[in-house]
Amino acid sequence: MRIMGLDFGSKTVGVAVSDPLLITAQGIEIIRRPEENKLRRTLARIEQLIVEYEVGAIVLGLPKNMNDTIGDRAELSLAFREKLERRTGLPVTMWDERLTTVAADKAMMEAGIRREHRREYVDKIAAVFILQGYLDYRAGKEKE
Repeated sequence: MRIMGLDFGSKTVGVAVSDPLLITAQGIEIIRRPEENKLRRTLARIEQLIVEYEVGAIVLGLPKNMNDTIGDRAELSLAFREKLERRTGLPVTMWDERLTTVAADKAMMEAGIRREHRREYVDKIAAVFILQGYLDYRAGKEKE
């Protein structure tokens, strides 16, 4: 079984999956949609990836405000969680994603990826950061 990490944005969803041992996260793709409310194809693609990668659980980024409150983006993510759970039947864990996009952008900058190319990858890398944070948390809890 693997875990899928998702970075849900207004027109994209970054997707990452864990290795079978639940140690590392790898980015696999960015699902793009023409309009924010058009989710049918996005959900269908996520279902395909769940089958392809034998996913048993999902971690979805929760974009809280810096003061730890829930804003409009977080509300949309919570609504997306409900759709995911209904459609896939899998448990969806919400994971605080504050600053993951900033961290992803910084990592790409340090890797020498030009600014104009970073937009192509930032959502997928943010999904990796979300999932890796969750995997590291799980590993720490198991050691306790």
